[in-house]
Amino acid sequence: MNDTATAPYTPAQRLAIIVSCMLGFALDLYDVLIMPFLMPSIQRSMHIELGEVASITTVTLIGSVIGGGVFGWFGDRIGRKSALQWTLVVFALASVGSAFAWNFLSLLVLRLIVGIGLGGEWGAGMVLFNETWNPQRRGLGTALIQGSATIAAAGASIVGLWAVGTFSVDWGWRIGLLTGGAPVILAVLIRFGMPESRAWQQYDRARRAGLSEPRGNTFAGMFSGRLRFISIAAALWLTAYMFCYYAIVIFVPSLMLRVLDTPPDVVRTATVTAAFVGSISYIAMGWLNDRLGRRFGAIVPGVCWLAALGILFVAPDARYAGSYLKWPIFWLPIVFAMGSSALGVVGAWLSELYPIEVRATAVSTIYMFGRAAGSLAPILVPVAATLFDHSLPRGMLVALPAAAVFLILSFALPETRGRHLTTGADAAASNRKPIANDGSLSHIGHGH
Repeated sequence: MNDTATAPYTPAQRLAIIVSCMLGFALDLYDVLIMPFLMPSIQRSMHIELGEVASITTVTLIGSVIGGGVFGWFGDRIGRKSALQWTLVVFALASVGSAFAWNFLSLLVLRLIVGIGLGGEWGAGMVLFNETWNPQRRGLGTALIQGSATIAAAGASIVGLWAVGTFSVDWGWRIGLLTGGAPVILAVLIRFGMPESRAWQQYDRARRAGLSEPRGNTFAGMFSGRLRFISIAAALWLTAYMFCYYAIVIFVPSLMLRVLDTPPDVVRTATVTAAFVGSISYIAMGWLNDRLGRRFGAIVPGVCWLAALGILFVAPDARYAGSYLKWPIFWLPIVFAMGSSALGVVGAWLSELYPIEVRATAVSTIYMFGRAAGSLAPILVPVAATLFDHSLPRGMLVALPAAAVFLILSFALPETRGRHLTTGADAAASNRKPIANDGSLSHIGHGH
């Protein structure tokens, strides 16, 4: 079976797609990861509690599941590219608006809208990418996109610490949020430089010509037949990943700066080092999961997460004493970043699990559902910390059960390495074929 992506696209078009997806995801995550560095400033500026300021991240991530569903549906109905453009515009305008919030409630509402925009961006971009890329190198490509998270993490730490350190308490966090308006520029570049998914265009022409039965409710479609198990397992899998991720990442700056009184330059060095190591890990795991399988790309990083949580358990109160290498907490974000590279396999794995007519809806909704459900971590960590004599490190260990669930469910999802994604013509034919045991359409081919 021919690859649905390689023939129609020029190298320049593919370059535009992967660069745009990388920048889009980096700007998306940057807007989330800058918040931990702005949280102390927001807390003092608005005179609110830690739990309240942490809920800003939770509200943003809850908005993302709304955006994932809405823009995922748009992606299946009006096209991947069009949906992607609208998500970036909503995301950027709301992000700029949040910098001018006049009270805590207005900030929550604006960050909810930010979440709606960023919720659609990941799914639209990831599905477009996977439908245009060589299936034998799809794992590496999606790992590069997700690996841009390391750029986002480094940028968020640099800009966040600079903003709160340079400007007043009332203006530092506003300047930090104002930098989130960059996606508008990306939306313009996408409009003129990126092609639409030709697999989707073929499917859309078949649907309009009556050759393919239209699937009006794509949300119901992602739970039809044997796709039901896939969708439920994948949603729980992503929830476990996101819960573990946010339980640690959101609170590491507070752990270092406020609990352990670490100098800001030491925190910056640890964060940038973790970003560099994480980027290498993303690339390495992407290359390996194209050769050893999607499951491998999730399980090996998951073991690194267990090691990072072991550091937090053994040395929760270790303070910086002049040596990076001898400071256990210096290694915490680094080893955890290696584990976070499991996210690199998610885009390829989810896209390969679903047929084209529900792919954008399923991929966006499941990813953002996991993100929103996992966003309970910023609320539960302070609660757990209170129960453990106000120990933030002990509270952060609520990530441990989530890491275990992520590893277990990584064995439950079917392997899809090398799977060819459906063309429009294939999608038309698939309406007359049953669902296969692995949750895909029975006629979908596999790589050799």
